[in-house]
Amino acid sequence: MSDPSSRPDRFVVPLTSVQATLLLVERNAITYRAEWKLFLTGFLEPVFYLLSIGIGVGQLIDTFEFNGRQVPYAEFVAPGMLAASAFNGALMDSCYNFFFKLKHGRLYDAVLATPIGTGDVARGEALWGQLRGGSYSAAFLVVMLVLGYIDTWWALLALPAALLIGFAFSAVAMACTTWFTSWQDFEKVTLVQVPLFLFSATFFPVTAFDGWLRWVVECTPLYRGVVLCRELTTGAVSTASLVSVVYLVVMGAVGLLVVRRRLDALLIT
Repeated sequence: MSDPSSRPDRFVVPLTSVQATLLLVERNAITYRAEWKLFLTGFLEPVFYLLSIGIGVGQLIDTFEFNGRQVPYAEFVAPGMLAASAFNGALMDSCYNFFFKLKHGRLYDAVLATPIGTGDVARGEALWGQLRGGSYSAAFLVVMLVLGYIDTWWALLALPAALLIGFAFSAVAMACTTWFTSWQDFEKVTLVQVPLFLFSATFFPVTAFDGWLRWVVECTPLYRGVVLCRELTTGAVSTASLVSVVYLVVMGAVGLLVVRRRLDALLIT
């Protein structure tokens, strides 16, 4: 009679998509456990911007009108920096780190030798980006609260909004990174990142732009995130808020779909 321990287990339950996704997140958490300083720098950058520009320049500028309300300059800038923090955190993980794991560390070649698939990789990396970006956003919201820049219960939804921004940019950034072949390609990231930030109406109202340029700015994804966070933290919520939400959800969903197909092409076929 054969040894039962030598027979394959016919009752092994395959991983669900949720379990596979969480395994990728757990792997990243373990890896970054000793890299806590990276999280600290990601949080401090927007805070320094807020203190230097929001408070410093705010002494020279009284208020801006936003959705029919007069908003103090610091309160106007702060939600824009919240959105920018989620934006920058998403790019950091989903471009640089994703590229290293894909092209240099060859991590995903090993991962796909397990029951984890390319869709799980895409979702796992996007979720990890949300956890990292969400930690920045939550801490930044606390700073805003302490400084007195929040006076509405709508601000509770600013954290989910920041997570949505991070999700949208994480998915698209990963999709674009799959076409990168060398570190020099990251100059293209800066070429896109800086204009998106400067023309996102973070530091001044979108009404400063005229004609076609204003229309272009209003169609950019970071602007949709900035205006969504600003509407929530100031309580000036409008139907445009739903437009921003749908915009970012569709952007993230399309990005994830492209990532999965690109990973299939690069690692399986």
